[in-house]
Amino acid sequence: MTRIIFDLDGTLIDSAPDIHLAVNLMLSEQNLAPLDLAAVTSFIGNGVPNLVRLAMQARDIDLAKHDACVTSMAHHYDQVNGRLTQLYPGARIALEQLQRDGHTLALCTNKPLEPARQIVNTFDMTSLFDHVIGGDSLPQRKPDPAMLLACLMNGKGLYVGDSEVDAETAERAGVPFALFTKGYRKTPIEQLVHSYAFDNFSELAAIVERFTNPPD
Repeated sequence: MTRIIFDLDGTLIDSAPDIHLAVNLMLSEQNLAPLDLAAVTSFIGNGVPNLVRLAMQARDIDLAKHDACVTSMAHHYDQVNGRLTQLYPGARIALEQLQRDGHTLALCTNKPLEPARQIVNTFDMTSLFDHVIGGDSLPQRKPDPAMLLACLMNGKGLYVGDSEVDAETAERAGVPFALFTKGYRKTPIEQLVHSYAFDNFSELAAIVERFTNPPD
C-alpha cells in the first residue's frame, strides 16, 4: 500500500476558467478591464492572496485594497466554483484504480479548504480521499512543506502535482514527486526536480507500481 498525495488545480482539475471568471468579476467591481485566461492561469499556484495580488498589479490597483479584493474574488469564486471546471481526462479512472489497488489517497492544495471540498463533492470524489488539506488549513502554504508532511503516513508517500510550487514543496519535504506535465507549469520539465513525469493519467498506475516496488 502506498500513500499518494495529489495537488488539485492543474493536476486533477482544470479550474483556470472558473478562477479567470472570478478574477474578472472582481476587476469589474473596480471598473477595470478583464484579464485574459492565459494571464490569470499564470497566476495560479501560490494561493488566492498571491493570485489576487498579481491580478491587482496587472491592473495597477492600489495594494492597500488587497484584503477587500481577496474577499471579493473569493466571494465570486464561491458562486462560480465548478461551473467551468473539468477533470483532466482519465483522472477519475486513475484515482479509482489506485484505490482499488489498495493505495490511500489525499489531497494537498493551496486552494482554500471549502472551495476544494466543494470541487471534490461536485465531481463525486469524496470517497476517494481520506484527507483533504487546503491553503487555509495551516498557517503555512506550499511551497512550505508543512501541508504535504501533514498528509503523509509514516513519513512516506508519493506526491503528484503539476507546477513549480509542487516540485519545490516535494523537494523541501523530501518526498518523491510525480510531475503531471499538462497542468499550469511554466518552467521546462527538465528544470524541475522530479522522480517521474507523465502527460496521461493512464500512466499513473505504472508510476505508482515502480515507486512501490522499485527494480533491484
